Amino acid sequence: MWSLTIRIYFISQIRGPYWKVPTGRRDGRVSTVANAFANLPPPFANITALKASFASKGLSVKDLAVLSGAHTIGVSVCQAFSNRLYNFTGKGDSDPTLDRQYIPRLKSKCKPGDVRTTAEMDPGSFKTFDSSYYSLVGKRRGLFQSDAALLDDPVTKDYVRLQATTKGSTFFPDFAQSMEKMGAIEVLTGKDGEIRKHCAFVN
Repeated sequence: MWSLTIRIYFISQIRGPYWKVPTGRRDGRVSTVANAFANLPPPFANITALKASFASKGLSVKDLAVLSGAHTIGVSVCQAFSNRLYNFTGKGDSDPTLDRQYIPRLKSKCKPGDVRTTAEMDPGSFKTFDSSYYSLVGKRRGLFQSDAALLDDPVTKDYVRLQATTKGSTFFPDFAQSMEKMGAIEVLTGKDGEIRKHCAFVN
């Protein structure tokens, strides 16, 4: 709950949407990186894997398209997508779904084997919560394979196209709704978890 509340505050501070978070939730007693990775789809996931991952948490295909829009803020280490630039099929080639003109720009920032440099997920507005991510995906400039995969399903592809237009964008209310659904995933009840004395630390 604490981390979700911080996330809401942060997103609202960078001109993003706001949503209500139910109170009275119990906190978990364990939080590990391994657990997080086990429950999050990797950046190289294809559309089939992404849909299965979201469905396993009770989230829809639309939720997949909506929550992927969170990539409008932040950066990624080059290591997470460098295979798309240098060795996509093991033959020293680039991902054919990535815009040909965008590849040299990414290569100039991310050299082979680079594990430290970061790249903006939404160049030009990576500090502002907006719908520009969808314009990038539509132009085949999404940073991850999981971004590009949104164009491989009719539902997610239509959503990308809708949000890429300035008129009729529903991204903000959609994002708030999907985040509320995420907040209801695997809620701890009964004797599971605990009510923390200090929200940032396990009792």
